[in-house]
Amino acid sequence: MSALQDQTLGLIAGNGRFPFLLLDAARAHGLRVVVAAIKEETDPEINERAAREPEFVRVHWLSLGELSKLIEMFQREGVARAVMAGQVKHKQIFSSIRPDWRLAKLLLNLRSRNTDMLLGAVAKVLEDEGLTLMSSTAFLEPMLAAEGVLTARAPDETERGDIDYGVRVARGIAGFDLGQTVVIAAGACVAVEAMEGTDATIARAGALFRTLEEPASTLERRLTVVKVAKPKQDMRFDVPVVGLPTIEAMQAAGATCLCVEAGRTLLFDREAMVKAADGAGIAIFGAPGPPMTKE
Repeated sequence: MSALQDQTLGLIAGNGRFPFLLLDAARAHGLRVVVAAIKEETDPEINERAAREPEFVRVHWLSLGELSKLIEMFQREGVARAVMAGQVKHKQIFSSIRPDWRLAKLLLNLRSRNTDMLLGAVAKVLEDEGLTLMSSTAFLEPMLAAEGVLTARAPDETERGDIDYGVRVARGIAGFDLGQTVVIAAGACVAVEAMEGTDATIARAGALFRTLEEPASTLERRLTVVKVAKPKQDMRFDVPVVGLPTIEAMQAAGATCLCVEAGRTLLFDREAMVKAADGAGIAIFGAPGPPMTKE
């Protein structure tokens, strides 16, 4: 690896604040960052960052499906290491994508078209072209959730029971790459995440509870949200993330407890998130995760 390649990082940027946080961390390590911004997902604010540091940050825009263009651009810019940061909505991957010849060939050879299978295949193509895909938590390990109670209030007995049950259910669905979040109330599973994402799953659970009539409902009107990593989580992509919007979604839905998997979940804007949770009386708990393995 040349000196230029060693000091250059490729950033494949999805939506949200994750790409900006990783960009800040990479710059703090003195790295030059070449951003592959996805037209359908990346916040245009990324252009402002490049304008402020043109010698250290370069942005190239491309559409989902332009795998060849991504590879050629990184090679032209001297990128040998890259990270994926920021969500690409599942429905975008399977509806908005217009594959070029390289991605079309990849898709034809997939056993199934779940997100893990697709991103894993893309990572293999990148590696074959001399581009190493790093963990998406690179430079951000201090943001990973710690074990135990993370807020002023600890989960009560009912919430702890829902956490225990929810972790088992969530790990079950995560193992099938269906989603990573479940919403539990009094030992009953109210909602399971699919393609819509965490916040939409929480909102759906809240909407369902609002349709239940009293006193006919036997469910206690408190929701516990559980978000876990996949059993064989590849830390290069789709790492669980929660932040202030998660707490806002929970508050709107009437949820009182959030459980995340310690060591494998990124907490964005931790201080603001915890402050908002404390103000709303929401407990946040970091559950220990199983040892990480890869296929």
